[in-house]
Amino acid sequence: MEHFQLIVLIILFITSFSFSVLVNWLMLKFYRNFGIRKDDNGTEEIRWASTKKPALGGISFFIAFLISFSLLGVIPNNIVDVHSLINIKLLGIAGASSLGFLIGLADDAYNTNPLIKLMGQFTCAFILIATGVVLPVSNMEAINFIFTIVWVIGLMNSINMLDNMDGISTSISASIILSMFLYVVSNGPISNDVAFLMVGVFASLVAFLLFNWNPSKMYMGDTGSMFLGVFLAALSIMSIWSERDVYGGTFQVRQFVIPMLIFIIPLIDTTTVTIRRLMRRQSPFLGGRDHITHHLAYLGLKDNYVAIILLIFSLISIPIVLLYTKIDWYLPHTIIAFVYFSSLFTIMQVLYNKGAKLNKAKIEKVGNKEVPVKKIS
Repeated sequence: MEHFQLIVLIILFITSFSFSVLVNWLMLKFYRNFGIRKDDNGTEEIRWASTKKPALGGISFFIAFLISFSLLGVIPNNIVDVHSLINIKLLGIAGASSLGFLIGLADDAYNTNPLIKLMGQFTCAFILIATGVVLPVSNMEAINFIFTIVWVIGLMNSINMLDNMDGISTSISASIILSMFLYVVSNGPISNDVAFLMVGVFASLVAFLLFNWNPSKMYMGDTGSMFLGVFLAALSIMSIWSERDVYGGTFQVRQFVIPMLIFIIPLIDTTTVTIRRLMRRQSPFLGGRDHITHHLAYLGLKDNYVAIILLIFSLISIPIVLLYTKIDWYLPHTIIAFVYFSSLFTIMQVLYNKGAKLNKAKIEKVGNKEVPVKKIS
């Protein structure tokens, strides 16, 4: 990375961080009831923390994204490649991320129908596909399109589901962006368009942690999680899905290693919740206090400790990912990565089960009836 490029990125980080702090502070001063969700019966939904707080953090993410994107058009051409100014992929990322922001904004304001939200997520994926931001997982275009749709919609819902406790989704998303940035830098010169977008949004997430860390003053809401989901999906397609062996087959397991390690916490949480809810014959899309975060809290851990533990596991992936960029990569290395993921997944299941038992022991007894503690996300 050139020294002048590094200076520009540092200035962008400081600017985005400062602006995000200001925006969130102003939002906290002027909010009323925006983002305080209600169900179909008009009853306010209760989060893990029952205190009413505004869900406005996503607005600062989007503003930081727009600032970063706008700078691509005003920085001199010796800093930003002139071709990036008309890069159709960048326009696709901007369009899909903006739509994701609007989907979340509408959901926070009006609690939109889940089917409409899903259609919006499909549209985000379609915008990326139409502009060439496609997962290159095979030599067959149709398979690439399907994987892209699954990846985009899956991440949008995964980040949204992970936003169930103070600081969790914010810190994990920041860790993911940091991991992708370092991975790209370690592989050689990083393009300014990807670098600017990563640094700008990363700074806004770090700034938001000042308001979102336990005990939080505000949430990111669907406005933030929907935007982050599609943004992370798009940037990951542009940066970390390139580990394909030129002489390999049509479908290569190796290509999934880096994304699996970088997105390890969202993948484990979403997989755990989805499997367990299907086993209970429940919809995976309904809210509930049955995430890994909740079960770690059932074990007696404070909310901020839960956030720290998950963040540490997410950050541990960074040196592993960087190591994979420095070695000659063979099948045993791929197997080791999958063993690491499986081991952490297994550990989380053990802790999940222990937390579930402790939570079950706290069931409230009313007369001769046992009434479970209300579980609403």
